[in-house]
Amino acid sequence: MGKKRETGLRVIASSGNVFADMGLAEPEEELTKAQLASHIRQVIKRQRLTQMAAAALMGIDQPKVSALINGRLANFSSERLMRLLTALGQDVDITVRTKPRHRARGRIRVVGEAHA
Repeated sequence: MGKKRETGLRVIASSGNVFADMGLAEPEEELTKAQLASHIRQVIKRQRLTQMAAAALMGIDQPKVSALINGRLANFSSERLMRLLTALGQDVDITVRTKPRHRARGRIRVVGEAHA
């Protein structure tokens, strides 16, 4: 193997939320939307839906499905993404609980079932 080369780039450990690391105003909301959109993409793929078929099921037009699949989420709220998931036959459960003492503040997290 070759000799390692110094690049002069500074490496910073992630906080676990890329949107917070980028300094966006509402990083938890952005991460939640990205995770919900990821679940929508997975459902569309798992059900082998075309964008047109997915659009018909969700009651939106095909360009909006394309935007979702490609991560353009500016025109989608978390609430709307949850409604789209239910239109695709998914249950969305929201659980509220007290945060652990070791964390300074609460968090929002999207957890999905594993599918084979």
